[in-house]
Amino acid sequence: MGRKSAKSKEKKMKRKEENAKFEASIKKVAEANAIEDPMAPFPVFKKYDRNGISLTLETRLVDSLEKDTVEWIFDLTKRNMQSLYEQSDWGWSDRDKREEMTDSRAWYLLARTPEGKPVAFSHFRFDMEEGDEVLYCYEIQLEKEVRRKGLGKFMMQILELMAHRYGMIKVILTAFKHNPDAQKFFREKLKYEVDEISPEASMYEEDFTYVILSKPIPQKGASKTEPAKPVTSPLKPSNGASTEGLIA
Repeated sequence: MGRKSAKSKEKKMKRKEENAKFEASIKKVAEANAIEDPMAPFPVFKKYDRNGISLTLETRLVDSLEKDTVEWIFDLTKRNMQSLYEQSDWGWSDRDKREEMTDSRAWYLLARTPEGKPVAFSHFRFDMEEGDEVLYCYEIQLEKEVRRKGLGKFMMQILELMAHRYGMIKVILTAFKHNPDAQKFFREKLKYEVDEISPEASMYEEDFTYVILSKPIPQKGASKTEPAKPVTSPLKPSNGASTEGLIA
């Protein structure tokens, strides 16, 4: 009976620790989402003057964006992504994409010309994914005239900086397998790797047209986290991020 009691106590303590960790993670996400300007600690990243383009960058919640900007965001995404969605098992839906992009939790990293014209954006969220606090990159899209100028890489670096600043353990995103530019950009150029929740990491890999990628974000003073349990069933990701409109 003594051994059984000890085991029961150990399990109870483990559950308590797991609950405390989960609550701490939720608190981090809530605190990150409550920040007025996530880019405030990085003023030098609010300007991009390279390779013949001069842009200003800002972060805004979707509810604070002008209607014209929201329409441009949707239009650029549709121009860049509709054909890729139609080649996947998701298909394309104007309504579904609009709902996703205008969800009140959506943050936007926007790049504008000196005249105020938007030319690139990333839709991201501070969120929970499989019990972990993450920065989830839903979209990163660029207009043709600002591609191949290093802007896409610069914007992803900003996302990673914000993830580190606000205690997220990784940046995570989804890319279509039939989008070679996205695969090359994220996996080769930015060194993102297949995440443990991706179907590619499970027996179901051949049935899916997307891969979930991530990059761990070092945490100061943090101990190494335990590896996640293997995926036993496929999870539909919450986005279809891609670099069809991002040739960085």
